[in-house]
Amino acid sequence: MIDKIRLNSGEIVDFQYEQTLNSISNALMERSNFNEKEAKGIAQNIIGLISEKFNDTIPTQENFETMVGLVSKATVHDTIDNSEIISNQVEQTKIDSNQPEVSETFEQASENNSDNENEEDDDAEEGEDEESNEDTDESESIVPETSQVFTDETQNIETVSNDAEVLEKEEQNNQYYYDEPEQTNNELNKENDQFEEPQPKTDNLEGHQVEVQPEQNIEQPLEQERQNKESNENNSELPKEVVPEPKQKEINKDLQLLDELGIHCSKQARRILEESDNFDELGRSIFLDRYSVKDKKENTQLGDLVIAITKEDAKYPKKDLGVVKSIVGDKVKLHMITGVFSDKVNNYEFETSIWMCDRPVESIRDAHKRVARAVSSVESSEELKKEWSDKFLEHLQKKHIQPAGRIMTGASMGEDAYTKNLTLFNCYVIPSPKDSRESIIKDTLYQMTEIMSRGGGVGINISTLRPRYSYVKGVHGKSSGAVSWGGLFSYATGLIEQGGSRRGALMLMLQDWHPDIEEFITAKRKRGMIENANVSVLISDKFMEALENDSNWNLEFPDYEAEGMRKLYNSEWDGDIDKWKQLGRPVKIYKVVKARDIWKVIVSSAHASAEPGIVFIERYNKLSNSYYFNPIVCTNPCGEQGLPPWGVCNLGHLYMASFLKQIGEDNQGPLYEISWEELKDSVKVLNRFLDNVIDLTPYHFKENEENQKNERRVGCGTLGLGEMLIKLRIKYGSPESLEIIDKIYKVICEEAYKSSTDLAAEKGEFPMFDKEMFMQSGFVKKLPDHVKQQIQEKGMRNVTLITQAPTGTVGTMLGSSTGIEPYYAFEFYRQSRLGFHKVKIPLAKSYVNEDGSLPEYFVTALDLSPEDHVRVQAAVQQWTDSSISKTANAPENFSVQDTANLYELAYKLGCKGVTIYRDNSRTEQVLSTSEDTEKKNMESANEGKKVDAPLNDISNQTQVPEDPKQPQPEEPSSGAACELKVDAYGQVYKSCSE
Repeated sequence: MIDKIRLNSGEIVDFQYEQTLNSISNALMERSNFNEKEAKGIAQNIIGLISEKFNDTIPTQENFETMVGLVSKATVHDTIDNSEIISNQVEQTKIDSNQPEVSETFEQASENNSDNENEEDDDAEEGEDEESNEDTDESESIVPETSQVFTDETQNIETVSNDAEVLEKEEQNNQYYYDEPEQTNNELNKENDQFEEPQPKTDNLEGHQVEVQPEQNIEQPLEQERQNKESNENNSELPKEVVPEPKQKEINKDLQLLDELGIHCSKQARRILEESDNFDELGRSIFLDRYSVKDKKENTQLGDLVIAITKEDAKYPKKDLGVVKSIVGDKVKLHMITGVFSDKVNNYEFETSIWMCDRPVESIRDAHKRVARAVSSVESSEELKKEWSDKFLEHLQKKHIQPAGRIMTGASMGEDAYTKNLTLFNCYVIPSPKDSRESIIKDTLYQMTEIMSRGGGVGINISTLRPRYSYVKGVHGKSSGAVSWGGLFSYATGLIEQGGSRRGALMLMLQDWHPDIEEFITAKRKRGMIENANVSVLISDKFMEALENDSNWNLEFPDYEAEGMRKLYNSEWDGDIDKWKQLGRPVKIYKVVKARDIWKVIVSSAHASAEPGIVFIERYNKLSNSYYFNPIVCTNPCGEQGLPPWGVCNLGHLYMASFLKQIGEDNQGPLYEISWEELKDSVKVLNRFLDNVIDLTPYHFKENEENQKNERRVGCGTLGLGEMLIKLRIKYGSPESLEIIDKIYKVICEEAYKSSTDLAAEKGEFPMFDKEMFMQSGFVKKLPDHVKQQIQEKGMRNVTLITQAPTGTVGTMLGSSTGIEPYYAFEFYRQSRLGFHKVKIPLAKSYVNEDGSLPEYFVTALDLSPEDHVRVQAAVQQWTDSSISKTANAPENFSVQDTANLYELAYKLGCKGVTIYRDNSRTEQVLSTSEDTEKKNMESANEGKKVDAPLNDISNQTQVPEDPKQPQPEEPSSGAACELKVDAYGQVYKSCSE
C-alpha cells in the first residue's frame, strides 16, 4: 500500500488513506448508481490496485490522480473486473508520466528528473488523450480532487484491506495455484521467491517493459451483493444488518520485528504471514503444518518461512514457525516466530537440520483457490467450471464451508500435482478379514497400511475372526483370538504417518455376541495389546432387550467344524451371525452369560478409561438408506459415519457462526440473528462440492472406487454450534437450545436432500438408487412430505448426506468450537502434534460483565451435565442420516452406575452411539485446564503405566499358553450361566454354574 506521495510542488508527504478513500467514493456516488457501501468498497479496490502497481515506489500527485480517473472510468463502464484492461491503463499511465521503475527506491525517487520526457512519451500521451475524448464527460469527471487530501499532514493513516482488494491481489500474486496447475514446485523454485510470485509476461512497448497480466478468473462478490441489496431494499420487515466500520489493518507484529532486527524475509513468506492475520497463533500453525503445500526441503533458501521440529518426541513432538537466517550445509539458523525460542532470552534463534523443517508455500487464500479450482474441475463444461470455481471460492473465503482436512491438503490438479497420490477421503471401512492368516496379513493389513499411508483413517470389524483358544486344524494348535490380531493392526497403525501430516487412525469393532467380547472390552487397559486404535462394541437391539429384561445372552460363533461347514465357512462367512443362522448354518455356543454382566464390564471400562465406545449397530442399519444393498458393518475411527465394506468418509463442514449477522448491540455486547438464506445456499454449495470430490479423488483400490461411485455417499456436517449458541445468547443444553437446534438441523437436512434431488436431475441418480426401496429407509420415512415428494419426482444423487464429525483440528484452526460440542473451556491447554498450547477463546471478551463474570449462557463442556450432552446429541441425530462424533464429558466423581444410566438414556433418546469421558480417567489428556498436563502426558507416555497383558505369538498360530485368568471356554455346558467379574489387574474372570 502507498505510504508516501510526492506533491506537484515536489514535497513528499504521508498518503492520507481515509480522506482519499472518501474522496473517491463520493465521486463514484455522484456520477453513478452506487450506494455508499458499494462505492467505498470499489474505492478501496481502486486504491489497492493502484498501490500494487507502484509497489515500493512513491507516486506523484498527478500520476495518482490520473490513474484514479482511468480506473474509476472503467468501473462506471462495468469493466472493473477486467483486470487486464485496468492493468494496461495503469501501466500506460506510468509510461506516459515517466513513472520510475518498480524497483526504484525512496532515494532514487527523490532524485528523479521529472523533465526527462522523450518523443515516444509525447506520442503515447497524445494517443491516450484521443482515446479519453471518446468517453463521456461524466466518466472523466469522476477524478476526485485530491490536492487538499495530500497536503493534510495531521494523520498517518494505515491501509485498509477488504475482500475485493484481497481477491484482486490474489489473482495477480498466485497464478501458479490458479492458472498454471501444470507447473511443478521444482520448476517454480529455480530462483528464490519465484514460486510464490511468478514473474508476469512482458511486452516491449517503445523501449519500456510493460507487464501483460494473464487472463484472470475474477470473482464478483460486489455485483452479487448489489443484486441482493436491491432485491431486499423495499422489505422494511427485515431487520437491517449492522455493518461495522472498516477497521484499519493492524501491522503484523512478526514482520515488524523482522524488519526492526534487519532479518531478510522473502516476499512469499511475508505474504503468507500477512494473509494469516485472521488466525490466532495456534490456528496459523495448524494451517501451515497440516494444509499448506510444502516445497522440497532442499529448496529452502534464506528468508523462507519454515515449520521446524523444536522438540523431538515419538508421541509428543513440538513444532514452531521460523524464518531462515542462515544456511551452512544442512544446518539452518532460524529466527523463531512461535514457541519457547521466540523471545529475547533466546535471541529469537534456534539452530537445527534442514531435514527437520518443512517449507509451506501457500497462504490460506492460496489454498482456497487451489481447492476451489480443483473441485470444480470435474464439472462438465468450461462455463460450469468457472461458475462453480467462483462459487466455491466465495463460500470458502466467507468461511461458510470448511472442507475436511484431507480435501484441504490434497485437492489439486494435473498429472504432476503434488498430491496426486493422496486421498481426499478422511476415513475408510475395509472388509472384515477372512478367518485365515493369509487374509489377515495379505489382505487386511496391506489394505489398512496402504490407505493410512495416503492419509485415510481405517475402521475394521474383526468379528469374523474365530475366538481365542479355538482349534486351528492346519497347525494343530489353538487360535490366539480376534483381539490379538486387533493388536497387530494397532501396532502397524503406530508406525504410519498419514499423508505426511498426521499419525495413522484406526477403529476396531467387535459384535456383542463374539466369545472374545470380554477380552476386547478391557484390551486397551493392558500394555502392549491395543494402544494405537479406538475400540467400540457393536450392540444389537436384541442385546438391549435382554439387558432390559435381565435375560441370558449367548456368546457364540459359527461351528465351522460341523460336517460340511468348512468350505461354506471359508467362502460365505462375513461376520453377520443373524444371516448365518437364517441360512440354517450351525453355531457353537461358547458361553451363556447375563446380558447385564456384559453391560457391567462395558460400563466399568468406559468409566475407567473412556473406552470402549458403543455403537447401536442394528438401529444403524434400520435407519440406513443403503440397508437394501450395502449394510453398515463398522464406523470410521471417530465414529461419526457408519460404513459398508469399502465405504468412505467424504466430509465437509458448515461453519455455523459464519451465518450470523449482527443486528444491534446492547450493554452485554453484540446482538445476532441467523441468516437462514445464506445457510440454505451454503448447504447446496457444500453438497455439490462433496459430490464433485467423489470424481476428483484418486482411488488406490478399485473396490473403493466402485463402491463410492455406486452410492456417492457424502457427509455434510457442522462446526461452531457452541459459538453460534453463545452469540444467540442461548444456553447450550437448555430446552431453548434443543428447540433452535432442532430447527437448524431440520433446515440443513431438508436443504441437503433437496439439493441432492436437484443434482440427480442434473447429473443422474446414484447407480444403486431404487426408488421404492429407498423410500422405505427408516430415516427417509421421517422426512417432511415435501422432501419425500421431491425424491419421488427427481431421485437422489447421494445415498446419505449428513454427518457430524468432531472437527477438532479445523475447528481449532478457525478459533471456534468444534463439531456440535460446546467450548471445552474458555481458557485451556491442548496437546497435539504441534506441541502443548494454551488456548484462549476471544469471544468471551465481547461479553464480560463489569464484575469480570460472564453471562449465564456462556457454558462449557465441563459446566454441563453428561445428560445435557446426550440430549443435544439426540436432537441433532434426528436430522442426521449418518451419525455423530460427540463426547459426553463427565465430572471425576461420576459413578459407574451413572455411566450405565447415561448409556441407556442415549439408547432411549435415539442415538446411534455414545462415548463418555470422565475427567482424569486417562493418564494422558488432549484437552485440559491444567498446565501440568503436558508433564503428566510425557511421564505417562514414557513410563507406560499399564498392567502387562499376556503376550501372544500371533506369527504362526501355534499353541498359545493358557492364561490362568482366562478359563478355557471351548466346552461349556449349553445351559451354563456365568457371572463375570473384573479383577485388580483389569482381567475378566468368571465362574459358571449349571
